[in-house]
Order: sequence, then structure tokens, then C-alpha cells
Amino acid sequence: MDRKWWTLIAVCCGTFMLLLDITVVNVALPDIQLALHSSFADLQWVVDAYALTLASFLLTAGVLGDMYGRRGTFAIGLVLFSVASLLCGLAGTPLILNLARGLQGIGGAIMFATSLALIAQAFSGKERGTAIGVYGAVVGGAVAIGPLVGGAITSGIGWRWIFFVNIPIGAAAVVITLAKVDSAPIHISRKIDWAGFVTFTGSLFLLVFALVQGNDKGWGSATIVGMFIASAVLMGLFLLAEWKGRDPMLDLHLFKRPAMIGVALGSFTLSASIFAMFLYLTLYLQVVLGLSPFQAGLRFLPLTMLAFVVAPVAGKLTVRVQSRFLMGLGLLLVAIGCFLMTHVQADSSWLVLLPGFLVAGVGIGITNPTLASGAVSVVPPQQSGMSSGAASTFRQVGIATGIAGLGAIFTSQILSRTIAVLETTPAGRVVVARGGSHLHQAITGGGVRQAAAHIPLPAARAALVDAYRAGFASTFNHLMGIASVVALTGAIGAFFLVRQKDFVISHGPSEGPASAGAEGEIAAAHGG
Repeated sequence: MDRKWWTLIAVCCGTFMLLLDITVVNVALPDIQLALHSSFADLQWVVDAYALTLASFLLTAGVLGDMYGRRGTFAIGLVLFSVASLLCGLAGTPLILNLARGLQGIGGAIMFATSLALIAQAFSGKERGTAIGVYGAVVGGAVAIGPLVGGAITSGIGWRWIFFVNIPIGAAAVVITLAKVDSAPIHISRKIDWAGFVTFTGSLFLLVFALVQGNDKGWGSATIVGMFIASAVLMGLFLLAEWKGRDPMLDLHLFKRPAMIGVALGSFTLSASIFAMFLYLTLYLQVVLGLSPFQAGLRFLPLTMLAFVVAPVAGKLTVRVQSRFLMGLGLLLVAIGCFLMTHVQADSSWLVLLPGFLVAGVGIGITNPTLASGAVSVVPPQQSGMSSGAASTFRQVGIATGIAGLGAIFTSQILSRTIAVLETTPAGRVVVARGGSHLHQAITGGGVRQAAAHIPLPAARAALVDAYRAGFASTFNHLMGIASVVALTGAIGAFFLVRQKDFVISHGPSEGPASAGAEGEIAAAHGG
């Protein structure tokens, strides 16, 4: 078999492993929390540790591939991701798990930054289109079935195996990469932007850490205020370094075009809305409704499968319909989908989410390929890599800050609203009087059912569970309302900022390179 097809196999294996692992983690979170006795903040970091390192290393990883060769760089990413997966599966504490997830993010960034470049250097002409199509199908399939596979693995053999299954796949991909993939010479002379890398990473980490710890330490405390100030200062230094640097990791001149600002805003708001809410959707399905991981994964299928089916159709429409209309429509549907999920009651079943799942799924399917096409079409061809990398970085910043920001609201409201419901009944007041700090921890950490099991009085047990369901429903509706506003902001921004006259690559109204659809799908998975 020709070496170029081995390249496609290696890239698809690595990417399938990468994306499957990202999507399966969501439905495993409640089981991870129980097994490791995690707090809610620890649960947030399981997602955010990955998103932070991916966002921080993504643009730098692309430069490393340009400097030292994409085959070797991709292989290093595979090894890091596989080793990190082993460490995740063996983790005995939340700290070890989250550190390993951070290492996974570094490996994922390296793989993500070089995967499409490897395909592009191996294929040309019609064969490149075929290869991109196969790659996109693998990406879309992994995203669509991820929650179901994750639920099946977690329910069947345990959450640790969602990480262990990566090891043989990663090992096979490394062997194929080193033995069969050509190492094409690189003629690009660039340097790593260390100033930009350090300031961006530090700013983003301090921002997310402050949001996660704000409720515990107090929003007006010197620690939290100091973190916000330091984050802002570092972000200012980052922008200065990028503006003055000779080889910036993020070329700020890209944003002279309003359309690039619109694409970045769309990427951020898509992740900060519906994808950030996946954590809370999972908690609702498993912790509140008591569904198993497999049952929860099954219920995500209407959303993920619709996004998978609609994406290629929307990708074809990008050559006929202006991007601002597609992007604006997609984000508007996401906003409507989130709004439809603001009607959860204490006694609701999961079907209350179904209309929102259907509408948001269509919205995601429309938005993803349009964002990817827009990112590479609003800049000259030689800048398309940095532009698409920037859009992907904004996705990760959106997921990290979205989860942290919504989490801050969640932890501040779930306790007060549950306690308020408990205070309305005699049995509930008994729970409040005897619960103390353990009750507060159970409510904010999602361990209410376990705490209720240790209450001897049946009436008090029922009162706690019912109050938590009511408190969670009220808080969840508020979070979904915020997510709806965030997505709506992106829709408005896309409509007014993504001007067609800014597009510099156009075979039709808004067509970009063939890789746009697949790149959009892989970036979407990193967001979700």
C-alpha cells in the first residue's frame, strides 16, 4: 500500500483516539467524582485542565511542526497523549488525574496542530479531497458516538478504561507513523514565541483558577482580586508581545478584518454556551435523574447525531450561501436550543431536554463547518494555518472560561436554592439542622444521593433528594439562560462582523479549502 494511505491511517487512528477520549469523558464525570471523592471544583478541572493546556500549546505546537518536521512532532504528540492516558487511568487522586489531563492536552495540541498538515503534504489533487473526506468521516463518527461509547465503557468495565483503551491505539499509531509516514522537509524558518506563550498561559490559568475558587475564597478576597488583576496584566503583556514580536504565536494583524473577529467570537461563544453546558447536562441526567452513564450517553445521541448529519450539508452550502448568514443562523439555533432547555422542573424527565437537543444539534451542525471555512477564508493562504489555529484556540478558551464561569454561578446558587426548599418542610428543616458542612459539601459537590443514603429518617431522605432536584432545576435553568444569551451574542456578532468583502479565498460566496469541514469537526470536538 502506498505510504500516503498509511499516513491517512496513522492520522485517523490518532485523531479517533483523541476525539473519542474527549467526548467520552463527559459521561464518566459523575463516576470519576465518586471514585476519587472529588469536589465540584475538581470535576471542573477534569475538563478545564485539558482545555487550558490545549489552548496554550496549540499555536506553539504548529510552529514546532514547521520547525522540526510534522511526522516526528505528530509522533511525539501520540506518545504524550498515550502516556497521559495511562496516568489518567491509574490516577488515585483528583490532583493526579487533573495533572495527567493537562499532559493529555499538550499531546492533543501537538496532534491537532499537525494532523491536517500531514494529510496535506501527503496528498494532492482529487486524492486530497478523498483523504480529507475519510478524515472528516472518522472525526464526525468519533464525535457522534463518543457519549454512547463512553457510557458503555463506564457502565460496563469502569471509567478508568476510557483512558486505558487509548494505549494500544496510540501505540499502533506511533509504529505506523514512524515506519510508514514520509518525513517531508520543512522550509519554514520560525522561532517559538516564548514571551507570548508564557503570558497567554499564565493569564488564562489565573483567570480560570480565580473563577473556580471564587466562591470558596470570597470574590472580594485579596487572593481572588489579585488573580484577576494579574490575569489582566499578563493578557496586556501578551497582546504587547504579539504586536511587537517578529514571530508572534498569534498575529494580531489578522484581526484587522472584522470577519476574523466575527469568526473568533463565534468560536468562543459556541464553546462557552452549549459545549460548556455539557458538564451540567451530564450532572442533570446522572446525578439528578439517576441515569447510568450508558443511559445518559444514549440520551445525548439526538444532539450529537444531528450535528454529525447536518455538518456535511452545511459544508456544501458554504459555497452558495454567505458565511454570515449560515454562522448567524447556526448560533441562533444554538441559542434557541439552550432557551428551550430552561424549562426543567423538579419532577421533569429527560424528555424536557429533547426539543433543545434537536434544535441545538442542528445549530451545531451548521455552525462548525462554517466557522472552519470562515477561519481559513478571511486571510491569505499563507496565514490560513495561524488563522484556523487562532479560531481553535478561541474554542478552547471558550470551553475553559465557560465551564469555570458557569461553575462559579452554579456553586453559588445550588446551595442557597436547595437550602431554601429544605426550609419549607419540617423534615427538610431537620436535614438542615443536622447536616452542617457535610450537607453543604454534598449539595455543591453532587453527592446528595450518597448523603441521603446515610440519613435514617425516610421523610428526611426524601426531603433532601426532592429539594436538591428543585434547587438543581432552578439553577440549571439559569445557566441555560446565560448560555442562550452567550450564543445569541455570537449570532449577532457573526451576522454583522463576518462581511463577505473580507473573504480573500472564494471560489463561491464563501468557499474555503477542502480541509475546512474536517477541521471544523475536530475543533468542535475539542470544544465539546
